[in-house]
Amino acid sequence: MSKFSPETATFSPAISPKNSGEGFVLRPLCIADLNKVVFFFFLVLGQLTETGVVSPEQFMKSFEHMKKSGDYYVTVVEDVTLGQMVAPATLIIEHKFIHSCARRGRVEDIVVSDAHRGKQLGKLLLSTLTLLSKKLNCYKITLECLPENIGFHQKFGYTVSEENYMCRRYLK
Repeated sequence: MSKFSPETATFSPAISPKNSGEGFVLRPLCIADLNKVVFFFFLVLGQLTETGVVSPEQFMKSFEHMKKSGDYYVTVVEDVTLGQMVAPATLIIEHKFIHSCARRGRVEDIVVSDAHRGKQLGKLLLSTLTLLSKKLNCYKITLECLPENIGFHQKFGYTVSEENYMCRRYLK
């Protein structure tokens, strides 16, 4: 199996980016979300890490910066029956000098709301971003996860790297 071949994880019942399951839609985060469902976006992200207080102006400034760069793919699953975002994830593209100025993909901030876990939405997001990184000609895609989530990510062809991940935090 190549690095970017379709994942070995199965979907039961079958879902896909075009058919995300009854009542769900997979789509990019968009500017209209500021007034529609951005509250739920931060509520769900808060289940992953601290989000802090974000004003509408801060949201707009960051959103516009990310959109203009062309290297951020913030993807969300929306529960259309509730009008709520229930699962976000981001693919960030890094431009490198190595590998003949290749691109590297990095998955960040993937979380499914507590109330919507078990509906394959995490699988859908990770599968979508993994395949998108291939379409964008990334030479590799990486992510960070807690030890208890390693098995989940391995279903998509991810392996534990020999490299050590190190971090220096400026915010708690």
